[in-house]
Amino acid sequence: MKHRKLGRSGVEVSEVGYGAWGIGASNWVGAREDESLAALHRAIDLGVDFIDTARGYGESERLVGRVVRERAANGERVRVATKVPPLNRQWPARRGVDPAETFPGAHIRESLRTSLEAAGLERFDLLQFHVWSDDWLGRGDWLETVQELKQEGLIGLFGVSVNDHDPHSAVELVRSGVVDAVQVIFNVFDQSPLDELFPACEEHGVGVIVRVALDEGGLTGRITADSTFPEGDFRRRYFRDDRPAQVARRVAALTADLGITDGQLAETALRFVLSAPAVSTVIPGMRSVRNVERNAAVGDGVPLGEEQLKVLAGHRWERNFYS
Repeated sequence: MKHRKLGRSGVEVSEVGYGAWGIGASNWVGAREDESLAALHRAIDLGVDFIDTARGYGESERLVGRVVRERAANGERVRVATKVPPLNRQWPARRGVDPAETFPGAHIRESLRTSLEAAGLERFDLLQFHVWSDDWLGRGDWLETVQELKQEGLIGLFGVSVNDHDPHSAVELVRSGVVDAVQVIFNVFDQSPLDELFPACEEHGVGVIVRVALDEGGLTGRITADSTFPEGDFRRRYFRDDRPAQVARRVAALTADLGITDGQLAETALRFVLSAPAVSTVIPGMRSVRNVERNAAVGDGVPLGEEQLKVLAGHRWERNFYS
C-alpha cells in the first residue's frame, strides 16, 4: 500500500482509505456487524490506515472504534476521521444561513464528545464539518472552537465535507488557510473538482479526500437498466426512475471506448481518482472482505496512462442524483 501526504499537515495516509458509511446500517441495507468487522480488519491487514466515519452513520463510529482499539493494542496506528452534522440537519448547506444555525461552538463540542464516547477513543485525527458554505468564513465561533479542540488534543486536523457536486463552495475556505483537508465527490462522471478546487488545494497545501469514487455503485459495472434496491436503502432513491438505464448506457459507452470489461470498471475508476496529483486518499465504501481486497489492491501507486485519462475526460457527466 502506497502512502501520500495529507496536504501540508505532515500526516501521511494510505492511498486507499476506508469509507465507513455503509457498515453503519444507516440508509444502507444489508450490512452485518460480523462481516463489517472482518472487512475493517482485513483492510488494515492490507495497509489501509485511514478510516472515515461520521456521527450520522448509524453504528459506524462504534464499529470503527472497536477495531481501531483492538489494533492499537497490537501497536498498530490507524487514523480515524469523523464528522459533525449540522445543527439544523440540512444537507446540503444552503446559502444565506448563519453559522450559528449550523456549527455553533457548543454543538461542535457536544457532537465530538458523543463521537468519542461512541468510538471509545480519546481523540480523532481529523474532525470534519459534514456540510460547508463559504458564507461562514469570518463569522460565528466555529473556527475558535476548532482551534481550541486542537490545542486540547481532542482532534488533530480540521476539514470539511464539501456539498454534493459543488466543489466551488469550498474554494474560498481552501484559500483562507484555516482548513487542513477537504472531502469531495470526484469520479469519472463528476470531474468538476479538477476545474478550481484541486488547483487551489495544491497551491495552499490542503489535503484531498475523495468520496463517491464509484458513484454509489454506478461505476462498478453492476448497475443495469433493471437494477432495484430494497425499501430503506438510499440507493432506491439515488437510482430511481430511469436513472439505472441512464447509468448503464453511459457505462457501456465508457467501457467500449477504453476496451475494458465491466469487471475492470471499478479498478479503472479508482485509478482515475488516484491519477489526480491533488488527491491524498480515496475512501470507497467496503462492506465485505472481497471488496476490501479488490479495492486495496489499487493502492499500488500505478496511475492510469495518459491515453486512458484522455478518453475518460470525454465521459464527464454533470448531474445530481442526490436531488
